[in-house]
Amino acid sequence: MTDINRAIEQLEWNREPRSLYEPVEYTLASGGKRLRPTLAMLASQMFEGNDEDVLPAALALEVFHNFTLLHDDVMDRAEVRRGRPTVHVLWNDNTAILSGDQMMIEAYRLLSGVPEEKLPKVLRMFNDMATGICEGQQYDMDFEARQDVSLEEYMNMIRLKTSVLLANALQTGAYIAGATEAQQQRIYDYGINLGLAFQIQDDLLDVYGDPATFGKATGGDILCGKKTFMLLTALHTATPAVREEIEAHLSATDTAQHKIASMTAIYDRLHVREKAEEAIAEYTGKALECLEALPHNDAAEALRNLANKLTNRKI
Repeated sequence: MTDINRAIEQLEWNREPRSLYEPVEYTLASGGKRLRPTLAMLASQMFEGNDEDVLPAALALEVFHNFTLLHDDVMDRAEVRRGRPTVHVLWNDNTAILSGDQMMIEAYRLLSGVPEEKLPKVLRMFNDMATGICEGQQYDMDFEARQDVSLEEYMNMIRLKTSVLLANALQTGAYIAGATEAQQQRIYDYGINLGLAFQIQDDLLDVYGDPATFGKATGGDILCGKKTFMLLTALHTATPAVREEIEAHLSATDTAQHKIASMTAIYDRLHVREKAEEAIAEYTGKALECLEALPHNDAAEALRNLANKLTNRKI
């Protein structure tokens, strides 16, 4: 983590026009878990790779991830990210979009620094991942206008929107380090399952989390009627009467506090929190199983610990 943060700090953003690059610098300086580059580095270390070979890809993944957040915050009208005002709030929508575009370009520039013989496949994997994220985001937006979204559709959406980036980070690190195709698939599957557990945990925290540790205000998904694991589980397990109650609350013009409290009470009655916790445990278990056939070393142990830490974040 220290090496990754140092490398990110060394990226040069003191360029003109400042109105383009200052939001990029602001975004990358806001911290975060640095999860994607950490996964790439750990995957490389699992197969005894060279940190210098994988670092350009690790940095590219972090810059790309943060680019998607700038655009997501505009689309979601989110006002806070990692405890700080979002870029479109501090500047404006156009700046957030254009600075995000520049971050995507920078991600590809960084990616070109991986060993030349590895670059063609790394680039193909990166493009597949980026396409998946766009598809997932589009599904997410499409779901806003639909009332018949299934849990299966939701799980596919978060696989694309969240899991494929984690999985790509891991596979990229493993591939650059010389892992076999079978090993790459195993560590990719670890990332897919970890991402599913991670996103369901995020949905859970948006209802029951502490804003001080969650990094943003809770209840936002409820206020915008976002299709989450929590809402879809409630809708698919509720009686017709309770389903009508849910739909009434979501469409009502109540105060934000009342709407959040009302929906949380329904989740409590339907034991949605417990169902989410069961799903988190299930996907975390699947992720950990994927590591069993891979080398057992310090990097593997770090990935095991990371999975447990990420999916047991504080409520």
